[in-house]
Amino acid sequence: MSFKLNRRTLLRGAVEGSAVAIALPLLDIFLDVNGEAMAATGAPLPTRFGTWFWGLGCNPTRWFPDKAGAGYDLKPELEAIRPYKDKINVFSDFTLPLDGKPNLPHVTGGIGIRTGMTLTAERGLPGPSFDVTISDQIGTRTRFRSLELSSTGDARNSLSGRGNGNLNPAEVSPAALYQRIFGPGFRDPNSATFTPDPQVMARRSVLSGVTDQRQALDARLGASDRQRMDQYYTSLRQLEKQLDVELSKPEPMQACVVPKAAPDRPVNAEIENVMTNHQLMTDLLVMALACDNTRVFNMNFNNGASSLTRIGSTITHHQLTHEEVLDNRLGYQPEATWFVNRIMEAWVYFVGALDKVKEGNGTLLDNTLVFAHSETEFAKFHTIDNIPMMTAGSGGGRIKTGIHVTGDGTPVSRVGLTLQQAMGVPVDRWGTNSLETNKPIKEILV
Repeated sequence: MSFKLNRRTLLRGAVEGSAVAIALPLLDIFLDVNGEAMAATGAPLPTRFGTWFWGLGCNPTRWFPDKAGAGYDLKPELEAIRPYKDKINVFSDFTLPLDGKPNLPHVTGGIGIRTGMTLTAERGLPGPSFDVTISDQIGTRTRFRSLELSSTGDARNSLSGRGNGNLNPAEVSPAALYQRIFGPGFRDPNSATFTPDPQVMARRSVLSGVTDQRQALDARLGASDRQRMDQYYTSLRQLEKQLDVELSKPEPMQACVVPKAAPDRPVNAEIENVMTNHQLMTDLLVMALACDNTRVFNMNFNNGASSLTRIGSTITHHQLTHEEVLDNRLGYQPEATWFVNRIMEAWVYFVGALDKVKEGNGTLLDNTLVFAHSETEFAKFHTIDNIPMMTAGSGGGRIKTGIHVTGDGTPVSRVGLTLQQAMGVPVDRWGTNSLETNKPIKEILV
């Protein structure tokens, strides 16, 4: 490999006589020694998987049911789910052992649930999140491998990625999300005509034109960079598959209806705006699923250390959980709890939007498995055992619903293992150290 290797290096080649080039990700080999110097056809209905995250947990005595199994009771903070209770599972009493590592507030809990690993430093994901392994299984034949969304205006509000500290950035604007999904690259599956996009054809060709230089580059890299490049090549292969999809006429989708363009509106952490933006983004995502543009998604309502405020106030939800006095008569913090109730209302809107779309003999929700969770149990004390979690939908009949599952102190990684197995990921054991488990939650698996 004779060319100069630096951050601006491109892998170059040729396709049918035309020069092509692709950029490289940031590799250790580009850094100094400190790592600081210079990322209706009869075809079966698709199965979808997604996550829905909210920050700052709940009031445990007002959220978790007392009765285990089917027909569980609803406490005040879960009352909002009543219309969809039979399609929602609730999980309690699962633990997140730290193996001597620190509990990084508002970070350790969410990442531990998603990766089956505990953090040693507050630097992104230590390993792949399970939504990524699921997307590798069910998301390779859609235009978008997955869609990441954040209602609070922060693209870094994400718990999805392949590891090595990397996160999949979230879309934050309903207007931008509309253009991304239903803009020039959208292919209506119910259209009578289909013409492949020449630009997509060109992009597909570029990725196959750098094989020789890729092999030469790999020979010069250390183990860490080779691992990073393997992840990069995996992403490129997925992109090739997605480009192949864009060059093929899509199957008709009965529930697909192209929505009206989303308005350009404020994007910030004021909960009144967050609720509206969440609804707009939810409706767009639902149609992206119904039109089979994606089968995997990650919706983040708010961030872990919740920056939500109310219009006219500078006090955040996070501040309230630590500074508001516990009302002895009520037994909870009323202003902080107001945010919990709004969050549960948003969750119900999300579930309801999926359930309103008729698909086959059921609904879009019936063909989807959504995993909802927070990053802490009681935010005032940053507790990470018994973090509130739910699932909605049966994933096309793969999951039993309407059940309160008690973990009896077993690792929370059992939930991640169960979700992956339900979605067809060939994994028998998942997690590291005390989170490693080979015991799925059999009472909800069909």
